Amino acid sequence: MKKLPVGIQTFSEIIHEDYLYIDKTEIARNLIESFKYVFLSRPRRFGKSLFLDTLKNIFEGKRELFRGLLIEEQWNWEVTYPVIKISFSGGVYSRETLRKNLFYILNDNQERLDITCAEKEDPNQCFAELIKKASQKYHQKVVILIDEYDKPILDNIENIPEALVIRDGMRDFYTKIKESDEYLRFAFLTGVSKFSKVSLFSGLNNLEDISLNPDYGNVCGYTQLDLESSFAPYLEGVDMEQVKRWYNGYNFLGDRVYNPFDILLFIKNHYVFDNYWFETGTPRFLVELIKKNSYFLPGFLNINVNKRLVNSFDIENLDLETILFQTGYLTIKRLIPSGMGVRYELGFPNKEVQISFNEYILQSMTSGSQKELIRSELLDLIEAGEVERLEPVIKRLFASIAYNNFTNNDIERYEGFYASVLYACFASIGVEIIAEDVSNKGRIDLTLKAGGRTFLFEFKVTDGEPLEQIKRMKYYDKYSGERYLIGIVFDPKARNISRFEWEKL
Repeated sequence: MKKLPVGIQTFSEIIHEDYLYIDKTEIARNLIESFKYVFLSRPRRFGKSLFLDTLKNIFEGKRELFRGLLIEEQWNWEVTYPVIKISFSGGVYSRETLRKNLFYILNDNQERLDITCAEKEDPNQCFAELIKKASQKYHQKVVILIDEYDKPILDNIENIPEALVIRDGMRDFYTKIKESDEYLRFAFLTGVSKFSKVSLFSGLNNLEDISLNPDYGNVCGYTQLDLESSFAPYLEGVDMEQVKRWYNGYNFLGDRVYNPFDILLFIKNHYVFDNYWFETGTPRFLVELIKKNSYFLPGFLNINVNKRLVNSFDIENLDLETILFQTGYLTIKRLIPSGMGVRYELGFPNKEVQISFNEYILQSMTSGSQKELIRSELLDLIEAGEVERLEPVIKRLFASIAYNNFTNNDIERYEGFYASVLYACFASIGVEIIAEDVSNKGRIDLTLKAGGRTFLFEFKVTDGEPLEQIKRMKYYDKYSGERYLIGIVFDPKARNISRFEWEKL
């Protein structure tokens, strides 16, 4: 079997060293022949850099790398193009470090293309000069490939004033692409986020976004067919339904796809289910946004948004749902026809993200060393149906909430806070959750399904009869089998449970 290309983003290395390669070259050819200015947004670790490097080798005419691949007999390898490749990998934390970073990248391209630019002060002018001189030197139009175009901005997203300065600098730089149109054959930009055209691409308004174009939904990631064919020898004897629940589910309006990083690490680590993608880094500012806005966490399960919201965002008006979608923590679960255009229902793509994201949120809300033990105990009790033992464990959970979560606010007065904590805890142990479950009589606060049983929770703060409400409204009618009705009243002064009642049907 071929070696697995874990962390390898260089196409030539994959081919020369005989690593496994999932053929994306037909998609690449179709893309090149259909567009001139293209933008692609995908979450991190999805294979964007490898695809971009594949394009570079196609345009440079390196046919020997494509032997036996779909594009080999479909491309004119006699025609080659000069390629300017830009990748933002280093830290950019000011307008000056941006200028230095851009010059470093441009100098690298000058050396590779054997071109010397006269401009030494302004990287934007140097960029324009490099495009023109490359076209003149090689008597051919130029290809521009930009990887992680948004990284300098995202690196500074917690410092909005600095992020705006860097955004403006990036906009001035990208404007030179459109101004150099006569010298260009193809321009391709990739990144995690899509900033609004007004804020970043006003100088490049002819850019075509293929991020949710069904024809290119499979441009990055592995499909189910890939796992059942190319990966079949690596996955013999593995529970493929479990693999699908853990790692499949990303939807860019093509096939449902797997994050490549997850699959490669899952195989490399001897088929241990773990949060491989999630552990590569979760932006801290997401947690801060959630806490700052007292976001109702169960709402993550059934977010309904319009197309505009998932397509782009602006630094000065950060929208949590948009960021979570673009960074890969939420994906499209289904399309909803609307009289005002298509809408999307968003949710967690798979078990890995549900567990890891909610565990991450829970860690930020609680303190102490008991968290893991509490989560483990809750899972055991739920799977065994031992509802009578839940109360003390949940009390320990709320007792572990960090004091600063209550400082300078009255969040403990609201049912949503307690529902969010319990939701995050249950979601982080991987049980099936239906938040604000809708019945023909209304909504139940939280529904869990595990071990062939259904658990229905209703919450109240200070007073009320939550168990009686469940029974009166018959929220349980839509479910069959063993059902548990659980009513919990919270005391805002004690910041914990004051009454816990349950009944089995």
